[in-house]
Amino acid sequence: CFPEDDRVSGFIENRDELISLLNSILPDLSKLLIDKSLKDWKKIEYEVVRDQYDNCIVICNMENIDPLALRTDYSIVVAPSQTLSSDEYNLLRSVSIKVIRHLGIIGTCNVQFALNSLSSEYYIMKVNVGLSHSSEFTSKATGYPLAYITAKLVLGLNLAELSNDITNTTCSCFDPSLDYVAIKVLRLNLSKSNQCSNEIETSMESAGEVMAIGRSFEEAFQQALRMVDKDITGFDPYSRTITDNELITPTDERVFLLATALYQGYTIEHIFELTKIDRWFLNKFESIIQFIIQCSHSSTVEDRTLLLEAQQLGFSHKQIAQYSHIDEDEVRASCEHYDN
Repeated sequence: CFPEDDRVSGFIENRDELISLLNSILPDLSKLLIDKSLKDWKKIEYEVVRDQYDNCIVICNMENIDPLALRTDYSIVVAPSQTLSSDEYNLLRSVSIKVIRHLGIIGTCNVQFALNSLSSEYYIMKVNVGLSHSSEFTSKATGYPLAYITAKLVLGLNLAELSNDITNTTCSCFDPSLDYVAIKVLRLNLSKSNQCSNEIETSMESAGEVMAIGRSFEEAFQQALRMVDKDITGFDPYSRTITDNELITPTDERVFLLATALYQGYTIEHIFELTKIDRWFLNKFESIIQFIIQCSHSSTVEDRTLLLEAQQLGFSHKQIAQYSHIDEDEVRASCEHYDN
């Protein structure tokens, strides 16, 4: 449900919840939009560029880690997508190009999809014409100068006439290819959401965002978490015990609750049933936690293979020292020794 001024929005499961929501917002509001729920579907985005000669390219596609439920702007975003099958990727890519051609857009647009991975059913949720927050992330993640290219296309040039500033040898009419992972994480500003709890709702504000790039998902993910807050060292579990309900309810601590659940022995299937986060991401999270457990039972700095694995998984010197129960300077010295 989305009222006309978007002050209140949410999901309803039955008649009683609908009546309760209506009682809470009426008579302050006179209109209410009720739409089909796409809760637990995947959110996928495609950034598409088109010139006046109908040449189209896809700059990048992105995927939210969280399924559709909370306001999707606050989910962690990964580029390129990691869990789509080849058929799903090409289907949505084809639809994105059809959308920009149908709308007659010259320049860039961002097409947002809701995808049911069980049936490959999809909906187009939104089309952002021109530069958007997603466009900014795409430009930074790929190095493709979207603003510059869009301006040139609007002035009448075509993609084949514009050089690729990354390679300096090819034109701009080819889809960029990424051999790395880029991750965007938002920092929530709960003080502006008029609520006392830290639960993430469908209408909130953020206090900025960070982006990290790594050769693997784990590396980029842990780097991004460290940049969100100076007190965060990575994907670290809490020392306390958590409950299933804490995983079900999205909060600003959800990432670390996932780490804690895996550290406490929750299975991937159980976490999937509670959160509907794709198993691919949960497996990546588990690999980080398993390495933390391994670090606590062995001397990582004395094993070059383990130290290399730690760096590939995005562990900082501080994290390695913390879980290996040694001094951070010793970890740094070992890294420098092996690098030489």
